[in-house]
Amino acid sequence: MLVASRMTRDPITVTNKTSIDEALKVMREKKVRRLPVVDEKGKLVGIVAEKDILYASPSPATSLSIHEIHYLVSKLTVVEIMTKNVFTVTEDTPLEEAAKTMADNRIGALPVLHDGSLVGIITETDIFKAFLELLGAGEPGVRITMKVPEGQGMLPLCTETISKLGGRVLALVTWGRDEPGDRTVTIRVSGVDQKKLKEGIAKLGVEFVDVRGS
Repeated sequence: MLVASRMTRDPITVTNKTSIDEALKVMREKKVRRLPVVDEKGKLVGIVAEKDILYASPSPATSLSIHEIHYLVSKLTVVEIMTKNVFTVTEDTPLEEAAKTMADNRIGALPVLHDGSLVGIITETDIFKAFLELLGAGEPGVRITMKVPEGQGMLPLCTETISKLGGRVLALVTWGRDEPGDRTVTIRVSGVDQKKLKEGIAKLGVEFVDVRGS
């Protein structure tokens, strides 16, 4: 799965001359928390987040009057508070690589570039939604998490068993090793009774971690 399949195309942007007051207004109206910042030529020069604006606003404990506060805020532009060294990805970046960049750098969004031009943005929410789809969340069926001995052909044996029982695999995800020689696998299956499915899979020598219907 690539970034292109999950990103928001033609994202809402502001320019480096936009006031933070106006940027916050755009965020609230469009229900977004981050805005790529572009210059007069449309080139990406930064990104501004809602928290950046809130941090830049005067404290409620300030002795300034509401009119003075509004005046000061209206004079600030996003270029003064935006993140300038922006992490970016391209349309053909694997989704997991984009997710790792976000996690490693503790950021919530990545502008997407094509030949240096801004074409989209991908956020942590997009990653969460993809994760839910990978796990088949929201689809009725039986969810089995188990420790599977590593070895050639174990996953095909699991899916073959499910097929013989009349089930259909909705999602299959493997996780990192908990112990040497084992890998944790989560499978969501429809079309087969939970008890019957568990009995059939148990014959393969797996260790169940969790089995539940949904």
